[in-house]
Amino acid sequence: MATAAAGALGLLWGWLWSERFWLPQNVSWADLEGPGDGYGYPRARHILSVFPVAAGIFSVRLLFERFIAKPCALHVGIQDSGPYQAQPNAILEKVFVSITKYPDEKRLEGLSKQLDWDVRKIQCWFRHRRNQDKPPTLTKFCESMWRFTFYLCIFCYGIKFLWSDFLIMFVHHLATIGLITFSYINNMVRVGTLVMCLHDASDFLLEAAKLANYAKYQRLCDTLFVIFSAVFVVTRLGIYPFWILNTTFFESWEMIGPYPSWWLFNGLLLILQVLHVIWSYLIVRIAFKALIRGKVSKDDRSDVESSSEEEDVTTNPKSACGSGSSNGANRVNGHPGSSYWAEE
Repeated sequence: MATAAAGALGLLWGWLWSERFWLPQNVSWADLEGPGDGYGYPRARHILSVFPVAAGIFSVRLLFERFIAKPCALHVGIQDSGPYQAQPNAILEKVFVSITKYPDEKRLEGLSKQLDWDVRKIQCWFRHRRNQDKPPTLTKFCESMWRFTFYLCIFCYGIKFLWSDFLIMFVHHLATIGLITFSYINNMVRVGTLVMCLHDASDFLLEAAKLANYAKYQRLCDTLFVIFSAVFVVTRLGIYPFWILNTTFFESWEMIGPYPSWWLFNGLLLILQVLHVIWSYLIVRIAFKALIRGKVSKDDRSDVESSSEEEDVTTNPKSACGSGSSNGANRVNGHPGSSYWAEE
C-alpha cells in the first residue's frame, strides 16, 4: 500500500516538473544547474524564501505605521478617534449581526413598535453601527503611507537592479503570485522583474495622492492623481503591450518557438492586459471628473455614511438620533465626507 502510494506520488511529481511542459525543446533542468552570465540560475526551492521575507516585511510595516506613519498623520491634523459609537441595544445588535445591516422599511416599522423608537432614530442607529466596522481615517492614512513608501522603494530598487544590465523601460507591479512563481521557476526572471517594476512606476503616486487627500490638501491630491493616471495609462497601455508582450509573443516565438508553458505564461500576461484596460478606463474616468469638478473623490473604506436625514439630525442636537457629537455621521475628522475614493 505504501509502495503504491509512493509510486503514485512519484508519477505526480514527475508530471508536475515535466521538462516538456516547462522548458523549450532541447533544454533540460540539468542545463539550468550551471551559472548564467556569472550569476546562478533561479531554483524552484528559492520560492520558499518568500515566507520569511514576507514575515520580515510585515514586521517592518507594523513598526513603520506605529512610529513613523501615525506621528505624521497626527502632525497634519488627522485625529486619533474612530466614528461615533452607536448606543448599545441588544435587539438592534442582534438584527444587525444575524439578519441584516440594511433593514427595509417593513423591518424598521416592526423594530419601531418593538422598541418604541422613532423609525428615523433606528435608521440613525444602523448608520452609526455600520460606521463602527469601518477603519478610521488615521488607520487608512498609515496604510497608504506604508504603501507609498514600500512601492517607491521597490520601484527604485527595481530600476537600480535593471540598470546593471542596461537601461530598460519602466515596468509593472501587480503581477499575480502565480505569474511571478512561473517566471522564476522556468528562468523567465527578466520578464517577471520588468512586469513588476512597470506596475511600481505608478503605484506610489496613487498612495501619495491618498495621503494628500486624507490630509485635506485637495489641490495636491488632484495633481498627484492626474499624474498617476497619466503614468498608469502610459505604462499599462503603452509600454506593457508594445514592448513586453511584443517580446514574449513575437520575438520569443522566433528565437525559441512555442511550448506548453510558453502558452500558459503568455496567456497570463494577456489576462493582465485585459485588467489593464478595465482599470485604465475607471481611473481615466475619475481623473476626468477631477479635472471638470476640481476635486478627486474620497476612499470609501472609512468614510462614514451620510444622508439628508443625517444632516438634519446633526444640525438639531435634539433630533431622533439623540446626539450632538462633533464626530457626526456625515463628517470625517471634522471635514465633510460627501463622496468616495474609487479603489484601484
